[in-house]
Amino acid sequence: MTKTLSVSDPIRFVSKDRSTFFPTLRKRIDQYFIDNKISKHANNEMVIKTIALLSGYVLPYICMLSFHVTGLAGYILYAFMGVCVAGIGMSVMHDANHGAYSKKQKVNDWVGLSLNFLGGAVFNWKLQHNVLHHNYTNIATHDDDIKERLALKFNPHIQTKSVHKYQYIYAFFMYGLITLYWVLAKDLVQFIKFSKQGVNKNSKSENLVLFLKMTSMKILYFFGMIFLPIYVLDFPGFFIITGFVLMHFIAGIILTVVFQLAHTVEGTSHPLANETGVVENDWAIHQLNTTVNFSRHNKLISWYVGGLNFQVEHHLFPKICHVHYPALAPIVKETAEEFGVPYLENKTFGDAFMSHVHFLKYLGEMPSMEEAIG
Repeated sequence: MTKTLSVSDPIRFVSKDRSTFFPTLRKRIDQYFIDNKISKHANNEMVIKTIALLSGYVLPYICMLSFHVTGLAGYILYAFMGVCVAGIGMSVMHDANHGAYSKKQKVNDWVGLSLNFLGGAVFNWKLQHNVLHHNYTNIATHDDDIKERLALKFNPHIQTKSVHKYQYIYAFFMYGLITLYWVLAKDLVQFIKFSKQGVNKNSKSENLVLFLKMTSMKILYFFGMIFLPIYVLDFPGFFIITGFVLMHFIAGIILTVVFQLAHTVEGTSHPLANETGVVENDWAIHQLNTTVNFSRHNKLISWYVGGLNFQVEHHLFPKICHVHYPALAPIVKETAEEFGVPYLENKTFGDAFMSHVHFLKYLGEMPSMEEAIG
């Protein structure tokens, strides 16, 4: 009988078998970098990608403002910016905020600030993603990524509502609103929530400074994206607002779908800790039970989504830059097979997408539980 835990309750992974899987795998991964005499961090390919995606976000906007582009051409520029917003989120800031971009923390910090450049807040993201999601993947009480979102159910431990029956249809529209909600309200909501829950362990004075910094960055972001073009450069307000929404809608769909394809698909597990806060599994094996790769051999997808199609490798080695994951995947898969550990993957993006749709449908049709996870 499991006890309902909250995010403030500690969770430990305890394996009765004391598996040597991860120590063996870690040695083999380390040996790969030694044998090939390469760094675990960014290479020239990663630097070029960073420049390309940041340029794809900034230059269209500068072009639009400089030449007063509106109408269809303006919306096309906003749409392209949305694609690059998602690309920066998946390929640039993600690695940097994991400490994987460079061996120098200052470089990681500066590159990671690209999230603030997109309207988000690095501090909150690190708590939600690095702390809660990576440490407690697919554990309903702790992984904030699979908590209930309005009318969306992402794990089997949430009370089933009648509306969930149709979530596999309306979910994708809601995905498009994710980054818009993020820049408008999510950071404030999370800042308050994580402070109350104890996930944010800073003092009140430290949090005051962080809040002022976060607020200042938001003001600068909205000044540049909304106030400047409308009130200084005399762009039509309707065009700027709708273009801004279009950019975020496209970014939201891409980002959310890609992240969901790793954990909210068929075949993944959603274990709960027992009443003493113990998950009876090895942490690394837990990651393989809850994480799925997709399109490993598609170079274009791998380039754009920043290795998020190699989520198995990323969850095991988050401090290794994603450009190395295609070479590491065979080592991880072979070691997993050697130890009888599942290596979950969908061969194509289409397979992964349909698996996500089917899982949303399955969750929406589950019998209602007597008690939902808080």
